[in-house]
Amino acid sequence: MQIELSAGTVEYTDTGGPGPVVVFVHGLLMDGSLWDGPVADLTAGHRCVVPTLPLGAHRQPMRDDADLSLPGIARLLSEFLARLDLREVTLVGVDTGGALVQLLMADGDPRVSRVVLASCDAFDNFPPGLTGKTLVLTGKLAPGLFGVFMQQMRLRAVRRLPIAFGWLTKRGDAATARWIRPLLADAAIRRDTVRVLRAAAASPDFLLEVAERLPSFDRPVLLVWASEDRVMPLEHGRRLTALLPKGKLVEVADSYTLLPLDQPAEFARLVREFTAG
Repeated sequence: MQIELSAGTVEYTDTGGPGPVVVFVHGLLMDGSLWDGPVADLTAGHRCVVPTLPLGAHRQPMRDDADLSLPGIARLLSEFLARLDLREVTLVGVDTGGALVQLLMADGDPRVSRVVLASCDAFDNFPPGLTGKTLVLTGKLAPGLFGVFMQQMRLRAVRRLPIAFGWLTKRGDAATARWIRPLLADAAIRRDTVRVLRAAAASPDFLLEVAERLPSFDRPVLLVWASEDRVMPLEHGRRLTALLPKGKLVEVADSYTLLPLDQPAEFARLVREFTAG
């Protein structure tokens, strides 16, 4: 499916059905397929909606005047919820998708009734870890040179490096190989990605300001953190929990940051229990 929004065309999947609405938000250089495992598990009792946002693995180029800063993409996500008239949403975000979710929380988006934050950017951890810092540095390159640099990611050995996806997922290399294809093949996607990365480099402290507003979010929040995470510090999960009036932290073993890839069944179980509660 696809929908025309102010920034351009956004592709998404929607399982439909009468169950609780769960909207899943991916991170940088990822698409909605990140959530395939948990969504397959949750479909029987939930309406699962998964947009692919313009974060580098999208297939539809954005308009030239689109705001591709993270606050701009968070507004695009809010527009997406409104255009589909989604209500009482459980909003789920991981990696930089969790930063987008925090922006909607800080703004008190009325369509969001519950939140799941899974191993994500927070506080001063932006861009996060070696992966995020390396990626944002490459955004200084012209789009053509950025594409040349990213050609290395065709090699599994490069994708598994700590500066790439190596510390983000234990088991998801096939997904990471798929995510980089659009920017390798399409100059317009490379242009969009460079715009996202340059906007990120220009505002490295924005999550500190967001954190100051999170205590005003008085709806239930489940924080799911990978106990072996080497990119998103577990201590940040604890600090976020302490900030949130209705926050609860759960640790998941044998996973890196991308819990939907490394522990899809356990992640789905936690979301199911949370929405039922």
